[in-house]
Amino acid sequence: MHPPESEPSPARAHRAPAHSLRRLRVALGTWVAIEATAESEAVAARAIEAAYAEVCEVERRMHPEREGSDIARINSAPLRVRTPIHASTWEVLRLAQRLNELTRGVFDPCLPSSPGRLTDLELSGPSAASAPWVVRRAALALDLGGIAKGYAIDRAIAALGGAGCNAGAVNAGGDLRLFGARRETILLRYRDRYQPLVLQNAALAVSDLDESRRPPGHRGYYVRTGAAGTSRRYAAVQAPDAMTADALTKCVLLCSEASARRTVAELGGRDITHTHPTSAYPPFTERPAGAPPENR
Repeated sequence: MHPPESEPSPARAHRAPAHSLRRLRVALGTWVAIEATAESEAVAARAIEAAYAEVCEVERRMHPEREGSDIARINSAPLRVRTPIHASTWEVLRLAQRLNELTRGVFDPCLPSSPGRLTDLELSGPSAASAPWVVRRAALALDLGGIAKGYAIDRAIAALGGAGCNAGAVNAGGDLRLFGARRETILLRYRDRYQPLVLQNAALAVSDLDESRRPPGHRGYYVRTGAAGTSRRYAAVQAPDAMTADALTKCVLLCSEASARRTVAELGGRDITHTHPTSAYPPFTERPAGAPPENR
């Protein structure tokens, strides 16, 4: 028997090395980067595939024009007839309804090309006993592009964790979420300079109306006639999950400052659009060489 002092203590126990993989693919009309850290490269590789599969499923169900998608079926369904939808689509629509109520109709993911609004869409209650459904009571053109991308990021993060990863990151067109020990310093544009933001176990979304490289699917459909918007052109919001952060950027852009402040607080977000430089992180007057990509 070894003497007690020769027994390895938990602090001395050898930890298996972590393996990180990163992949970049086109999805959701943009580039989607997924990084996974796990006990082996094989686990990380399988987790990334599972994450991309979740992203593709969200795109398939919520694309506004793809034949067979939930959104396309809703938009073409007869009036006052129940249309069954997937639970994930119900979840996104439920958050959209909540934001529509909080912003008094300013947040409305229906294209202004049709008269119908989100309030013309009846959504079933949260029941596990039956499949969710919607009923449209007026002609409308629903488009969840300003919120579904965040949801896809969240589903990818859940897939990474479910596949055995202990850390990871998903970045879709500049909107991202990190989990585990993964940390990243993001350079946020602040007027004519850049402000570093350290992100961990959180999500960040930005909306820039002046970005020349915005995907063609970003149609600006939240701007409706009579909407009480502001003159803001740029918004950055941090939140616990990417769907919330993604949706809240539209509220910050389009609502009055008082309404946006209440809505962001209600959903546990943080509006960092006007974050001022601190002594710990002095401002950059130009993008530093070798810096990580700017988050727009």
